Order: sequence, then structure tokens, then C-alpha cells
Amino acid sequence: MTTTTSEALSNSSIVAAADRLASATAGPCAPVRDLLGVTDIDAAYAVQQRLTDLRVGAGGTITGRKIGLTSPAVQQQLGVDQPDFGVLFADMDVTGLPEVPSGRLLQPKAEAEIAFELGADLVDGDLGLAQVRAAVARAAAALEIVDSRIADWDITITDTVADNGSSGLYVLGESWLTLDEFEPREVSMHLFSGEELVSEGTGAACLGDPLQALAWLARTARDYGHPLRAGQVILSGALGPMVPTPPGTVIRAELSTLGTVTATFSKDNA
Repeated sequence: MTTTTSEALSNSSIVAAADRLASATAGPCAPVRDLLGVTDIDAAYAVQQRLTDLRVGAGGTITGRKIGLTSPAVQQQLGVDQPDFGVLFADMDVTGLPEVPSGRLLQPKAEAEIAFELGADLVDGDLGLAQVRAAVARAAAALEIVDSRIADWDITITDTVADNGSSGLYVLGESWLTLDEFEPREVSMHLFSGEELVSEGTGAACLGDPLQALAWLARTARDYGHPLRAGQVILSGALGPMVPTPPGTVIRAELSTLGTVTATFSKDNA
């Protein structure tokens, strides 16, 4: 099949956007919307997939997904009417470390979420609320440490999607419950920086129900050719506003029923 001029330009833009983001290791880069536009979400996911393939090719292991833009207010800010997603890798899980390595981050912020671990594939069927509920093996409190390779968080929807949903690292709580033991939409959340309450919210703030966010992700991931699989961890979206986490910050999220999850950010950018 002959590649049209528009397709060639599109492919060239996808490669250029991926290269720009991949090179942002010592510091943030300019947005990529000059290459992708501000509405072509498919092109942005193509950039994300290119970067994912490169990471897997270098030995990275995919462990799940994160869902972003689950807040209607944030969707309105970016001019979109749907969430987005990014890919989680094994080396993004810093649960077992004594400190979150600040040196691996550029402009981090933290948000409290519910993490789901899947006990079944989400490939066939309508992937509605009942099906995804049945597929969840267990859940825990989580801190997603979001980060952006785009300077000053100057992002549109295409910038954040291309940049793996502005993913950084994540920390999982120690207490895991089944969905027979709690209802995600009824969870209340309080997020502290040190001893100061800096964010609060509920499960209902996440698309009305974190399980609705999971259902959206299951359908969308399948549409893009990479359905959710048993064993994967899904960060289902923020329950309240995110907060900055410069080196030395201690963040603690208290989620009713699910308990507490804490992250201490190293002081030395190591």
C-alpha cells in the first residue's frame, strides 16, 4: 500500500514528538502539540505507543495502566470530554523503597487513588460495570506520582497523552480488600503534605465511580489493541486535586476502609 503525503507527514510528526519526549531526561521539553495539533488524540496515543514499544524493547515490563482526566473540572480545563490513560511499568512501582527517588522526577505531583488488581482478562464482552467489577481481584489505596516532561505543565490533551498520561511513579498501600468488603464510589480521601491537609475528595469524584473509570479504560484499551489482562494493576484516577511534591516532601493519603499510604521524597534528588 502506498503511503500518502498526509500519512507520511503524520508518521514523521509522531516520530519527532516521541524523540522530543524521549530526550527530556535532564529537564522538561517544549510541548508536542506543535507537531500533533491539539485535537488528534489518536496521533498522541501513537506517540505513547512508540515510546512504550521502545521501553519494552529496552527490557521494560508492563504491569498495568493509569487513568487520568477523571475529574470533570480538569476535562473542561483541557477541552476534552473523556479520560485518558498511560502505561505502568514495573520500575515505576516504588512501593518497596524507603524513599521515592526525587532524582527520577522532573516536576512531580501526587494524587490519591484506588488501585485495582485484575483477576481476569478484560478482552471480550460489553466490558460494562458488572463485568469489570467481577474482574477485580482486590483493591488498595495508592499514590500516583504524576510527572510531566512538558515544561511548566503547559499541556493540552495531546501533550499529556503522548507523554504517557503524565505518568511518573506510584506507591501502593499495604491493605488490600475485595469489592465484597468495600464500595469504591463511597471511599473518602484525605491527603496530607506533612501534617497539613492539602487535598480531599471521594470515590464519586472519579467519573462518579472508579469502577466506571475502569470500564472506560477496558473498552478504550481494547479499541487501541492492547486489552487489560489478569494480574495487571490499574490506577483508577484521582479522588481529589493533585499537589506538588518537591524533594523532602512527606505525603500521606488516608482512604476510608482502604487505610493509609505514605511516600517520602528523597531530599537530595538522588
